[in-house]
Amino acid sequence: MTPATDAHTQQPTLAGRRAAITGGTTGIGRAIAVLLASEGAEVFLCGRNEDHLAEALARIEEVGRGSGIAIDLAEADNVAHFFDAAEEKMGGIDTAIINAAVAAEGITDTDEATLREVIAINFTGYLLSAHHAAKRVGDAGDIVFIGSTSAYALGPGSTIYAGIKYGIQGFTQALRRELGPKGIRVSNVEPGLTGSDMQLPDIQPDEQRERIADETMLRAEDIAVGVHYLLTQPRRAIVQQLTIVPRDQAEE
Repeated sequence: MTPATDAHTQQPTLAGRRAAITGGTTGIGRAIAVLLASEGAEVFLCGRNEDHLAEALARIEEVGRGSGIAIDLAEADNVAHFFDAAEEKMGGIDTAIINAAVAAEGITDTDEATLREVIAINFTGYLLSAHHAAKRVGDAGDIVFIGSTSAYALGPGSTIYAGIKYGIQGFTQALRRELGPKGIRVSNVEPGLTGSDMQLPDIQPDEQRERIADETMLRAEDIAVGVHYLLTQPRRAIVQQLTIVPRDQAEE
């Protein structure tokens, strides 16, 4: 009779992992940070708001270990500063969750200064984060991008956001091939409609809670569980793209 243990694959533990998480103070990033910390990983996160950072770290300290800094990744050299600070605080990095992003309107409804800021955070910030993470995570590390199903929802008001997320999708596929032979796994998680501050002001908190209850919107923790799943695959395996949407999400 085959032992029951042979029916399952190896699942690496997250205990002892050291994860740098951009945009880790609110929404999906915070949910990921809390879950990884609860599983024994040490986390280092960033966000632009000091109060949000303090609140996130207070929650993380209830379940595990974490620290972070308030920083704007749109400003020159701040991505490097974040990864340097994370490496110094944790003694190294083996996991990078690249998540920091802001919402965007359609391109004809956006002034040039705002457009440049969105690109700096949502695209340039992602690529720079990958650049710095790849140097640090070693030959058994993970880089996880939080993309979006907006890459496919090509509505008239999604021109900037969809264009960037579509670009991230292609970038992660190419980066996986570049870094895979070096032992680094690259994954792209694409959430559907998820309750967070990103939905404001269009979908207020009360409506978000109602839609989550109606199962037409996800909780940020649902995405965190997906990230946990791909990080606990055996090193020989990679979940290169994971799309998570509400079971009853209407087409946008």
